[in-house]
Amino acid sequence: MKTNKYLPAFQTGFLAVAFLSLSLSCKGEAKKAENEEETVMQEEVSDEPSGGLALYTVRDAMGEDPKGTLMEVAALGYANIEAAGYDNGTFYGMAPAAFKSFLDSVGLNPVSTHQGSVTLDNADAMIADVKAAGFKYFVVPVPPMGMFKFDPATRTLSMEGTAEELAQILETLGQKCKDAGLELLYHNHDFELIENEDGVVVLDYLLENLDPELVNFQMDLYWMTAAGADPLAYFEAHPGRFKAWHVKDMDDQGRFAPVGEGTIDFGRILDQKDRSGMEYYFVEQDMTFDGLQPLEAIKISKEAIGEIGFE
Repeated sequence: MKTNKYLPAFQTGFLAVAFLSLSLSCKGEAKKAENEEETVMQEEVSDEPSGGLALYTVRDAMGEDPKGTLMEVAALGYANIEAAGYDNGTFYGMAPAAFKSFLDSVGLNPVSTHQGSVTLDNADAMIADVKAAGFKYFVVPVPPMGMFKFDPATRTLSMEGTAEELAQILETLGQKCKDAGLELLYHNHDFELIENEDGVVVLDYLLENLDPELVNFQMDLYWMTAAGADPLAYFEAHPGRFKAWHVKDMDDQGRFAPVGEGTIDFGRILDQKDRSGMEYYFVEQDMTFDGLQPLEAIKISKEAIGEIGFE
């Protein structure tokens, strides 16, 4: 206990007792205030929504009327967005600052953006635009720089090159992002989870060889399921590495489905969100079927995620 310099040195025993009582009382009040402040801070953190929408789901509508579509997304109750529409220095035709300003005006928060066209040559300019638009996560959605392959005949995804080459690219991009105050995430599909011809599981290699200070991951729960992988096994082996999730369901034919309309046990996965490191999740549906429109699909998903227990 610090001595109050304004009390006389000859203070009596009575004054000493009174001072002690006052001091303890003040400490109690201070502790109470501190606890109340901590409670408020915890409530503020818990009230911050971690859910959002991956705009890739509504990419056609975003191409036709980005502002109108974003207003619809906000009206459905989505708080955060993940972009997938960067081209020539703009997001959906808007300069980075203008895009951020419009999102602010409709109550949407720019959290994450897929930057599939990134290269080591254009990375600095792209990172500057991502930063100016207010994003937190710079996501590499597929192996960049020509490594990603798609066969339209079989609709299969694959990768050319080695896991080591991909890791080297991601490490360089991760350092650039860190220097700019952004976080780099790599997004998985199914092919990174299947042992390649060299006997390597690409996602495992990346997790084991990339510094978490530079590169972390966005887990796509549909593609994990499609590859026959267990998200919980990855959370156990690599806790804290999966900063964002893509939440989308799989129907009994193996097709993309609105959340809650398919077979994925999201509750089981959600129980381990803290171990995974998940800070944000994004509803996504790559394609819709049987006449269902994307905007209808995201409405169904929005209602389902609350029932499942997503915040």
